[in-house]
Amino acid sequence: MSKIKVAVFGCGAIAERRHIPEYAANENVELVAFADPIVERAEKMAETYGGKAYSSYEELLANETVDAVSVCTPNYLHASMAIAAANAGKHVLVEKPMAVTTEEGEQMIEAAKKNGVYLMVGHNQRLMPPHVKAKEILDSGKLGKVLNFRTSFGHPGPEAWSVDGAESWFFRKEEAIMGAMGDLGVHKSDFIRYLLNDEVSEVAGFISTLHKEGTQVDDNATCLLRMKSGAIGTLVASWTQYRAGDNSTVLWCENGVMKIGTVEGDEVIVELTNGTVETYKVGAMATNEKQVPSGVIDAFVESIVTQTPPSISGEEGLRSLQVILAAFESEKTGQIIKL
Repeated sequence: MSKIKVAVFGCGAIAERRHIPEYAANENVELVAFADPIVERAEKMAETYGGKAYSSYEELLANETVDAVSVCTPNYLHASMAIAAANAGKHVLVEKPMAVTTEEGEQMIEAAKKNGVYLMVGHNQRLMPPHVKAKEILDSGKLGKVLNFRTSFGHPGPEAWSVDGAESWFFRKEEAIMGAMGDLGVHKSDFIRYLLNDEVSEVAGFISTLHKEGTQVDDNATCLLRMKSGAIGTLVASWTQYRAGDNSTVLWCENGVMKIGTVEGDEVIVELTNGTVETYKVGAMATNEKQVPSGVIDAFVESIVTQTPPSISGEEGLRSLQVILAAFESEKTGQIIKL
């Protein structure tokens, strides 16, 4: 078959370090165009990978024949760009959070359906090897029902990650809309829903800007979640874990405990109530400092090649976003928010 022609909107860190090189490594893909308002960034990608550079996504869509796009832009642009691409008949992979309101997310889903294209959200946590293994173990039933959990994602903040450092859009409220919760918290709401095969029914959020200066976006959040199954737990997102970041989850279950990402080298640990301890070395998770394939690009391409709707769909992305939005509503009102 002919190769899938892909364009990338936004040539910042996530595009440069993950989306673009992973597309380039996929034998089913031809990278044909890049768009960024700082056109030099798009030109750099075109020089490295081939294709053309544009200063706007509108110009790219008007001039290029592409099958699919990645939307790797500031949060407030995700919906408008994804909808424009879908309306142009392109499959869309959008970075998280997929949108900044429920209404935007619904409009994106509707645009994809109306135009017969796929909409996938870049929730790569589902695809990390330790998380895949943990899901397999939990689904086997050996641990029984999940009773209590904690899931956490933290790092020192976007200063070291973003191509613009401390001047990044991540810190500009009008472009980011949300900070650590949109960057990290939504990954964990998506992961816990996926891992437990369960939906969040109630949320209480404590969300603050504790340490980052000159910004109005949140840098820390701790949330209480009640799942429809009755399980209760915490979700933490932080941009101020300066010494060592954290991407770990612990489940306390009827028949033991499962620890994911708590011990380097033993990515999944199962401690059963009968005294048995099982450790699984399945490969590290991607971090900002250590890039390993995210799995998201290959999954998106596989969906298009096989004409199979992506498992990390717009609907899934929206449910995960709504947990985060509920946490903000809780922080604002001082109430527990029911979903």
